[in-house]
Amino acid sequence: MKLIHRIGYYLGGFSIGLIVLAFFLSGKKTSCDYGPDARTIKNILIKKRTYSDAAMVSMTNYNLDTLMVSNLIKTGDVNFSKSETRVEGCKTYHIENTYNDNDLEMVIKNCDSTATVLSLEFANKN
Repeated sequence: MKLIHRIGYYLGGFSIGLIVLAFFLSGKKTSCDYGPDARTIKNILIKKRTYSDAAMVSMTNYNLDTLMVSNLIKTGDVNFSKSETRVEGCKTYHIENTYNDNDLEMVIKNCDSTATVLSLEFANKN
């Protein structure tokens, strides 16, 4: 069999496999949360969230609701250098994002069954 025929058969089978795979996965909520950033955020989002008094004051001052905070967590980046991940029990994560051209840093305490938003701090961009 010539090389060009082998390449043709390979590409034909590969394309049919991609179409079948796209058909089976089209309606499912599949995600590729393999990075530490994505796994941490997914873990926080699936838990019941509570808010500290300081976080509630910040949310009131900046007109944020819990849905917006959830969206900011979902699209944020975890700063592992500031986070406390090597402690037993509840770990504390610093999540950074931007909102209305302001830098936002959230501190979230992630326990087994709940995630508590400890603080939301805004800083103007310079």
